[in-house]
Amino acid sequence: MARNKEKLLLLLDVGPSMHSVLPEVAKLCSMLVEKKLIYSKNDEVGVVVFGTEETNNELMEEVGGYENIVVLQDIKVVDGDIIDTIQKLPFGTVHGDFLDAIVVGMDILIKKYKDTYKGKKRLCLITNAIHPIKDPLEGSKEDQVRTIAVQMTAQGMKMQSIVVRGRLSQDANKSIMDENDRLLSIWSKKTGTRTVYVDNPTSLLGALKTRRITPVTVFRGHLEISPKMKIKVWVYKKTQEEKFPTLKKYSEKAPSTNKFATHQVKADYEYKAIDGSSEVVPPERRIKGYRYGPQVVPISTAEWDAVKFKPEKGVKLLGFTDASNIIRHYYMKDVYLFIPEPGNTRAILAVSAIARAMKETNKVAILRCVWRQGQQNVVVGVLTPNISQSDKIPDSFYFNVLPFTEDVREYQFPSFNSFPASWQPNEEQQKAADALVQMLNLAPSGKEEALLPEFTPNPVLERFYRHLELKSKQPDAAVPPLDGTLKRITEPDQELVSENKSIIDTICKQFELKENPKLKKSSRRLLREKPSGSNEEDGAADVSDAQAVNSIEKASVVKIGNLTPVQDFELMISRRDSPEWVAKAIKQMRDKILDLLTDSHGGDNYLKIVDCIVALRKGCILEQEPGPYNSMMRHLYGYCQEKRISGLPQLLASRELTLISKSEAADSDFTDDEARSLSVKTEPKLED
Repeated sequence: MARNKEKLLLLLDVGPSMHSVLPEVAKLCSMLVEKKLIYSKNDEVGVVVFGTEETNNELMEEVGGYENIVVLQDIKVVDGDIIDTIQKLPFGTVHGDFLDAIVVGMDILIKKYKDTYKGKKRLCLITNAIHPIKDPLEGSKEDQVRTIAVQMTAQGMKMQSIVVRGRLSQDANKSIMDENDRLLSIWSKKTGTRTVYVDNPTSLLGALKTRRITPVTVFRGHLEISPKMKIKVWVYKKTQEEKFPTLKKYSEKAPSTNKFATHQVKADYEYKAIDGSSEVVPPERRIKGYRYGPQVVPISTAEWDAVKFKPEKGVKLLGFTDASNIIRHYYMKDVYLFIPEPGNTRAILAVSAIARAMKETNKVAILRCVWRQGQQNVVVGVLTPNISQSDKIPDSFYFNVLPFTEDVREYQFPSFNSFPASWQPNEEQQKAADALVQMLNLAPSGKEEALLPEFTPNPVLERFYRHLELKSKQPDAAVPPLDGTLKRITEPDQELVSENKSIIDTICKQFELKENPKLKKSSRRLLREKPSGSNEEDGAADVSDAQAVNSIEKASVVKIGNLTPVQDFELMISRRDSPEWVAKAIKQMRDKILDLLTDSHGGDNYLKIVDCIVALRKGCILEQEPGPYNSMMRHLYGYCQEKRISGLPQLLASRELTLISKSEAADSDFTDDEARSLSVKTEPKLED
């Protein structure tokens, strides 16, 4: 559609004060054109530079003035030539006038399209605005800006201004900068233009939105507060992850003389019977099959439709709750924006009343949403009030999706307090670690935040588009090295590292760093045979530490076996892909110990039982789960008393395997003295 096409004119300051950032400006504008070639290939782009010694524009020839402005590229449909033009921006020798450049840009758009095009027309100004503009022949500069702004609005044009300051403006005249900022602010108010100030090349890359996305409603209907109270709302996506473009296969089989060839590759599939016949099975004789064990179960479309969950389209309020009850990290996926139906005064008043009441009482709403008819899943989320600061913009809501129970992964980690004192950091180590964390703060007090999200582009996508443009010209080109601007995003800030070298040196002194050696197969086999409770020399300890880090195979252990129960237990209890593994490992090890005791003949399993008890005790302390271990030990002693077994209790006493006390696990029911006394007269019921 013609209205979806955009006519964009880039107004670029190439004066001497912009020379240091011109390479980044060229990269930014090239990226914009590259994305248009992929997503909006019918858009048109032109380039005007100001601050050059020469002059080349129609206004100068017609009415005079407007010097040092060159139309570098007439506005046309995007192609590779525009990228080449932008990448060869001239370095100007004089200070340009950004107001004259705006007038020249408007003149180009008016003359080219006049009344023939009613779609989107936009100017994009990139300058540092640190030099004065010319005084008008009549009136003040402010009057001149207002007049131009009125004309711009009348012609249906919009403008975005990117002002590059930072180090470029250190020696500039502050009064001139303030005057230019005031003029740009008048422009913003009169035309609704967006003015962005950036202070470094990294922020410049994210200042210009290189891809234009037309907002589309995901829902239009009623927000049902109750069966008798409904508010008409529109719902838009506020944020969305930008992904790689869908790359299609390209065929060179089409004749070069065919100008209308699409070069697209189409795939056709044929279904044939497995009996080897060449007959093609038509769609009406085919049915989907789903594997269930060794069998394939056929399920028809009608059967699927009969059991398919079919919720009705709508947005319903489930209730209100305190904002403190919704934790920020529960938010999932994208953010949605709820606005009252445009032009509906009653809806605007109702949304405003509810939003302001929620803000005053610090409440949020929980909603159940089905965006469209036929949607198979129901979304539950939190509605947060968004109070507008402008009288022209109505109040609205932000909506964030919340997880269901099965979406939450509660990873359990032992507390540092459960480790022995020798493993605890001392005061100097704690101070060094705190200083390192503070050094890495992106928003230190008294300074501007580094890598602001709204000004920091995705470095992976940026590099992809640059390489794509390079490959379009040089098919055999290798992947170029990472650009310096992108390195500032992906790599440590060298300036920050050098400024805080003392902090880094302190952390290196306080914490000894050791290389983690790779284990050979023989070492792994030796470790599997070594029981956890054995007292071997320290030489094997390093190997054991390395094995703990390198035990990637733990994900395959789902049950404690008879051959290596200790190793199986350690692998199971260290799994973090589900919170259930800790409880499973403890229960299976407890059952294994009792089975070994029951099956023991003449004490042949006692040493293996002791090794298992050592591993279970250590695991229960690390996970702060003393109950299962203590109940198992009391049951074990009761069994030994009942069967008059003395060898195993004596062996446990020699290894000082006592109950877990409160000092080792806060949830324990035993003091240190009680834990050391294992004489139990009654047999307690085992915990599940």
